[in-house]
Amino acid sequence: MGPKAAYRDGNVLRWLFAYAASLIGDGVYFLALGWAAARAAGPAEAGVVMAAGAVPRALLMLGGGVVADRFGPRLVVVSSDAVRCAVVLAVAAAVWTSTPGPGALILVALLFGAVDALFMPAVGALPPRIAGPGQLVRVQGMRNLVERVGHTAGPPLAGLALGVAGPGAAFAVAGALFAVSLVLLLAVRISPLPDAGAGGGGAGGTAESPWQQLRRGLAYIRRHPVIGPLVVSGALSQLGTSAPLTLGLILLAGERHWGPSGVGWIVGAFGVGAASSALILTLVPRVPKAGAVQNATLIVGSAGIGALALTPSLPAAVVLALVTGQVCGVCGGLAVALIQSATDPRYLGRVSSVMAFTAVGMAPMTYPVFGFAAGLFGTVPVFLAGGLLSMAGAIVGTSAPAVRRAELAFA
Repeated sequence: MGPKAAYRDGNVLRWLFAYAASLIGDGVYFLALGWAAARAAGPAEAGVVMAAGAVPRALLMLGGGVVADRFGPRLVVVSSDAVRCAVVLAVAAAVWTSTPGPGALILVALLFGAVDALFMPAVGALPPRIAGPGQLVRVQGMRNLVERVGHTAGPPLAGLALGVAGPGAAFAVAGALFAVSLVLLLAVRISPLPDAGAGGGGAGGTAESPWQQLRRGLAYIRRHPVIGPLVVSGALSQLGTSAPLTLGLILLAGERHWGPSGVGWIVGAFGVGAASSALILTLVPRVPKAGAVQNATLIVGSAGIGALALTPSLPAAVVLALVTGQVCGVCGGLAVALIQSATDPRYLGRVSSVMAFTAVGMAPMTYPVFGFAAGLFGTVPVFLAGGLLSMAGAIVGTSAPAVRRAELAFA
């Protein structure tokens, strides 16, 4: 009998539900933070408070990958989750007994962002340590599905808590969710690392300094024939599509008179499409010629995102977003599975941190650039330019022979 399918493996499911609880807790915490800041000050101060956490997250993310590889992802993910739980519960108590000012809330946001910079690379490095290579596509499909559910469930739960008992209750709910995540993570078993060898930079101690480990990790990514091109490809795709799928849709809906509900329909359709492809990868993970398929779906997905700017009617844009979300979901799931299956376990934290840094550190920086360029040239040309930049990522992947030939193991 072969190994269990990931969706029947209790160890994988414990990690998955822990990750889901953490994601929902993130959503509740973020909305509660903004609400508390708006109540304590004004809109401008609330915006500063909500943005403050992104600064340490971007600055420390790569270092978080080094920490995960140096001390092991399980220790880092459990410790950081415990700190997040303690911080948020402390804020809940403070909000119930007083009204923290913007300065205190900024400090909370900075601390939470710094701990997130440790948590995200560590949790991203766990899948290859809890599931075999033949289950990585399924695990990534399950992870993508949970991310969609988590991002959707967090804000309504926060709204319910805020409406019933205010920000203190919302922070308490977030803290409770982090506590659930912590308990489940403590029960997750992970496979041990192979012997790190000389200069490997694995867990359990090394003669290298953290800076040397970071440089070694970046060099490993740059030189790897599969990981290097896929990381660059993913970065170009993130930089090209993040602003169009957020700020760009808002500007486009304003120009086409689709209104806020139109943006909601398009974003929702994209999310449903991505969730459906995640479910498909979970249940039917066998994708022959995975590298070639990943490149092809990135080309199609990039074209679909760019084409949203040329769609004249809202119904057509919703349908296009649904199909594009499905294609992009397959592309993203395969990319992460290919990278993780090719990565030496001793470098999983650093590789994961580089991918997370692109998503949460670099991509948000494109929003003001997109807005400025849209003001100069119009929304449609900048939207199309974003799609072309994302497509350039596919060219990077396609031009790498090792990526074109890359395959995934299946169980």
